[in-house]
Amino acid sequence: MSSENSDFDLIVIGAGSGGVRAARIAASHGAKVAVIEESRPGGTCVIRGCVPKKLLVYGASFAEEFADAAGFGWQIEATRHDWSALIAAKDREIDRLEGIYRKLLANAGAELIAGRGRLTGPNEVEVGARRLQAKHILLATGGWPSLPDIPGLAEQAITSNEALDLPRLPEEIVIFGSGYIALEFAGIFNALGSRTHLVYRADLPLRGFDEDVRLHIADCLAERGITLHPGRTIAEVGQAGSQRQLRLDDGSVISCDEVMAATGRRPNTANLGLEAVGVETDAAGAVKVTADSQTNIASVWCIGDATNRINLTPVAIAEGHALADSLFGGKPRQADHHFVPSAVFSQPPIASVGFSEAQAADQHAELTIFESRFRAMRNTLSGRSEQTYMKLVVDSKTDRVLGVHMVGPDAAEIMQGMAIAVKMGAKKADFDATIGIHPSAAEEFVTMRTPRSQR
Repeated sequence: MSSENSDFDLIVIGAGSGGVRAARIAASHGAKVAVIEESRPGGTCVIRGCVPKKLLVYGASFAEEFADAAGFGWQIEATRHDWSALIAAKDREIDRLEGIYRKLLANAGAELIAGRGRLTGPNEVEVGARRLQAKHILLATGGWPSLPDIPGLAEQAITSNEALDLPRLPEEIVIFGSGYIALEFAGIFNALGSRTHLVYRADLPLRGFDEDVRLHIADCLAERGITLHPGRTIAEVGQAGSQRQLRLDDGSVISCDEVMAATGRRPNTANLGLEAVGVETDAAGAVKVTADSQTNIASVWCIGDATNRINLTPVAIAEGHALADSLFGGKPRQADHHFVPSAVFSQPPIASVGFSEAQAADQHAELTIFESRFRAMRNTLSGRSEQTYMKLVVDSKTDRVLGVHMVGPDAAEIMQGMAIAVKMGAKKADFDATIGIHPSAAEEFVTMRTPRSQR
């Protein structure tokens, strides 16, 4: 289809971070762009994910500040938290950010269309009563919480979507799952005073993370008062009055005010018309794409969580930017998915870049592992016994640092700098030659000299 016969050069379905970035960059290159969004511009990250969740994490973190302050001479009387005030403040910020996203699209010259977009052809999208033609169509519809088929769970449970808008703080909550969303919300509710349970099938939380990180965070969660139920699953969820009643697979019963399912997310690709057009998806509903984000239909592209590649907002943004440059900017390129850093805003937080020890062992014959466990300086006066954990995974043959992992305060902030070093191919000798900032936790990464003994 020629652009002369199209309403638009690019139609983007989904106004999340990745879709908006693609639309803005494409428009800046001179393309005529439309963005279709059935909810609020901003997508998962801004409206119901990273941003509001991080605001609640900030709110919850003051509990630790208050508890530690006494060791530094502060006399703080009884404290009380107003959950509704936090939610209202969070909502005001989300409204502000939504307005910014709308303005970004308007200033770029992209048309924002409200409604659900659906493919009706390789170059055609239906939204409401309109049928729009485009030379290129980009799917940027993100992901959505997924619930396992457990009796009563769908009727009784909330997901991360609803957890951000609860009208009141639950006195007791059971969180089903042990991924990053489960741990983050467990930290929020626990710190704000809810009796918090974490139920998960595995022996340790955070499947896919480095094993030593998993062991360390499990200890930290328990020390902070979260009740862990490893190796367990929920068999059934019922209701008794205002309480939820959970029966676990070992027959034990937990009564609580809320049960939250944090058992993963699925690509948000249903009812988009993909089957009718012939866009290929996998068993989970993820759109199959090339490294260039192209589907098997030449005019249809897909980025972000809908592809189930690396489900992180900055990755979706990078993919959208690269695609817009490639299609309309005369600068063909691909988003780089190697050595992508990530963080879990649990309490304490976790961050990593590169390979876990197990992943590195699959590709490298011999590894040297450096690790450090220490009580942060702040904890010496606060009386908190919790330790920070740091780990370097090094290729013994080349001395290259393959993975960096941390559990402890400021982990995400510290890991961003580590990610640059790992991306550049830094060796352990480069870490050793770097002067540390003293006194800081971060300096441990450049002062670890003694390898861990072989296990």
